[in-house]
Amino acid sequence: MKCLVVDDEPIARGGIIDYIEKLDFLEVSGVCSSAIEAAEILKKKDIDLIFLDIQMPHLTGLEFLETLENKPLTILATAYSEYALEGFRLQVVDYLLKPITFKRFFQAALKAKEAFELKSHVYNENTSVYVRQGDSFVKIAWTDILYVESMQNYLKLHFNDKTLIIHQTMTSLEDMLPKDSFFRIHKSFLVNIAHIEMINGGRIFVDNRELPISRQRKDELLNTVVYKNLISK
Repeated sequence: MKCLVVDDEPIARGGIIDYIEKLDFLEVSGVCSSAIEAAEILKKKDIDLIFLDIQMPHLTGLEFLETLENKPLTILATAYSEYALEGFRLQVVDYLLKPITFKRFFQAALKAKEAFELKSHVYNENTSVYVRQGDSFVKIAWTDILYVESMQNYLKLHFNDKTLIIHQTMTSLEDMLPKDSFFRIHKSFLVNIAHIEMINGGRIFVDNRELPISRQRKDELLNTVVYKNLISK
């Protein structure tokens, strides 16, 4: 699991990094001292687990979590126990009180590992889902979804041969789909990466259909997907 360590205290960061390096199922993929830096790292790297301090300057760990649409698994690390309830409201994996013992860290890491494996298993084994259409329930494969279009209080699921309308928010659907297979190119569009045919300027082409992509999201898509699979320079 690729980990991001976020803490404004150098000693605390070092302690977490040392613990991570003792476990073969964790690796340090990023380290920073503020939530603002963490936001930039998340744009450029795929992170599976965040070790997040709460009390930091400018933006607290809890405030940072609330800004994320697709939250990686998160373990909070703090010296203040009064934030535990708020942390679990944000569905964190665990809550570590400083000073953190290795035993307590190990317990939290195992919980994160279990949640990560369960999430991966669901995505790998269950490619089929059901959507409601009136009084019926229609079985679809998320791998066949070309892209999702947001239309105020409902979504359009676009396929090669059909379009289905469901009453759901884009954020909730995005949380249900595998983040390594779908990418939000615009506030109104979520695309299946496997069906992207071309990126040209501010447009993406999916099944010969032209969709807009914001400049910021384009840079992120290029860095996290395209450049990693580029065979010609």
